[in-house]
Amino acid sequence: QVHLAEAGGGLVQPGGSLRLSCQASERTFGDYAMLWFRQAPGKEREFLAGISWDADNTDYTDSVKGRFTISRDNAKNTVYLQMSSLKPEDTAVYYCAASQYHTDYIGARVKAWGQGTQVTVSS
Repeated sequence: QVHLAEAGGGLVQPGGSLRLSCQASERTFGDYAMLWFRQAPGKEREFLAGISWDADNTDYTDSVKGRFTISRDNAKNTVYLQMSSLKPEDTAVYYCAASQYHTDYIGARVKAWGQGTQVTVSS
C-alpha cells in the first residue's frame, strides 16, 4: 500500500502563498490519480483539486480555482499544491490522497491518505 507524507504547511498572512508537497513511498505513485482535500474545524472534508496519473487532467473546486494549482512529478513520487491569494477561510488541515480518479470528489476510491498538514492563514 502506498504511504503518503505531506509537508509545507504553516502560518501565512492573508494574501500570501504556500506550497504543499506530498511524497509517496512507492514507485507505483505513477499509477494513481492524486487529490488534495482539506478539513477545517467543525466542517466536513472538502475536495480541493485532483490530477490524473499522467498530469494531463486536473480538476478544482470552485472556491480555489485561479488561486491553487495542483501538479505532480512522477520521477520524485511527489504531488504539489501551490496556493496563492490565501484567505483566512483557507485555514484547515490539508490532506493528500491517492485514488483511482482525479475527480474522486468524495474520496470513495481513495487508496491511501496522508497524515495531514496544518495551514493557518492569519495576520
